Amino acid sequence: MEKFAQKAYGIFAAATDRYHVADHVDAPEQNPYAPGSIEHTLFAKNHIDAVQWHLEDIIRDPAIDPVEALALKRRIDASNQHRTDMVEELDSYFRDLYAGVNALPEATINTESPAWALDRLSILALKIFHMKAETLRADASDAHRARCAAKLAVLDEQRADLTSAIDTLLDDIAAGRKYMKVYRQMKMYNDTDTNPVLYAAKK
Repeated sequence: MEKFAQKAYGIFAAATDRYHVADHVDAPEQNPYAPGSIEHTLFAKNHIDAVQWHLEDIIRDPAIDPVEALALKRRIDASNQHRTDMVEELDSYFRDLYAGVNALPEATINTESPAWALDRLSILALKIFHMKAETLRADASDAHRARCAAKLAVLDEQRADLTSAIDTLLDDIAAGRKYMKVYRQMKMYNDTDTNPVLYAAKK
């Protein structure tokens, strides 16, 4: 039976492929899953990551217009907040899923929650896609393609390790060997009550 993280990576990879059909940050998300399903959330999560990945590429153009760059920076900030919200939504899903599990007396908490580990897995799907593309670039040197092929091998190893680690964590939570909490990020720079620049501007 396919484990959760294995399934999630397949969805992340499919979402990455789907984004690159149009390959544009303003292209609509083509989510094939039913709204409200965990699959829909995972696909949407990777779409956000893919858009933000390419926004980060665009803003690094040395010839970019400063006004456009500021607008992009604000869009990236909003995207990052949306990304964080979706990670918390995923963690709430796991919290509810395992709500009936009684943690063993010796149970311990993990250094990161399942959803934040899945966040890394989603980014890894994008890294693998783009690194593979670099290994196939006809306009690049043989040395460049070889370097990227070596990096791709490492990324593939990371994917296998991270996928296995997430599935082990979920198995441990289900068995009561680990327990989890949902910590809200409480980002202060987006909050008009906690960012001193923003609350000073309200006076």
